[in-house]
Amino acid sequence: MENLNIDKNLWQPLSQEDRDSEKILRPSMTYWQDVWRRLKNNKVAMGSLVFLIFLVVIAIFGPMMAKYSYSDQNLLNANQTPNADHWFGTDSHGRDLYVRVLYGARISLTVGIVASIINLVIGVLYGGIAGYFGGKIDNIMMRIVDILYTIPLTLYVILLMVVMGTGLNAILVAIGSVYWINMARIVRGQILSLKEQEYVLAAKTLGASDFRILIMHLIPNAMGPIIITMTMSIPSAIFTEAFLSFIGLGVSAPMASWGVLANDALATLSIYPYQLFFPSLAISVTMLGFNFLGDGLRDALDPRMRK
Repeated sequence: MENLNIDKNLWQPLSQEDRDSEKILRPSMTYWQDVWRRLKNNKVAMGSLVFLIFLVVIAIFGPMMAKYSYSDQNLLNANQTPNADHWFGTDSHGRDLYVRVLYGARISLTVGIVASIINLVIGVLYGGIAGYFGGKIDNIMMRIVDILYTIPLTLYVILLMVVMGTGLNAILVAIGSVYWINMARIVRGQILSLKEQEYVLAAKTLGASDFRILIMHLIPNAMGPIIITMTMSIPSAIFTEAFLSFIGLGVSAPMASWGVLANDALATLSIYPYQLFFPSLAISVTMLGFNFLGDGLRDALDPRMRK
């Protein structure tokens, strides 16, 4: 056997510096942990999330801690400008606008959250069933959605409100009955693309039922678009409620929503503009907060944005 000439320098042990260079510096994390990491890096989205949490807390506990009730009237204090006793001033009946704006936040956030929950339950199941089974079932279900989609949603809600009457419960039913349509279309498209994946075939081979495949495999893998759509539907529902209350189809007096406050302020807009400013500001910043949070979630949930 021939002797092999081996350069011993090629077989020297690695230095500590070389060993450290081979280490995996990025810790292993799940998909949702990575989503949270990317969301935290978005300062605007995190600022919006903090603001919305603060808004929910102050809407719940603020009226409880205030020394005035949203319905207390004192004509001697009517139309006061903002001062130490009434931070946002008072309306034409002497009611404290600060407490009424906080109480209006309760109504608006309730409408937005309930509408998003109905949007989630009905829209996800409806779109999931249509996309998974396909064929005639899909055609029939989506034609119903197309018919409803041709009617402007705001007009449809107004018609329902006229038939059902005014009040918070009527608003919740009217908005919840139509706001699932976009969710259903989005979920259907996601399910159509996901149901051809290998893990679905594997689940079928193992004997999993169609319902289990849909609920346990397909819908969880479509949660990204679902969460984004839910977040974006909340400000839309809030604005719809404010519009309905503004035109007189919302909650009844003495309850106060932001739309009711804006409508009450129109008569004295040129004299007491602050009465319109504060409820309008509340609507604007709340919708901006949800929109900025939705944009941040869209970027965080997009795998293409992963670095």
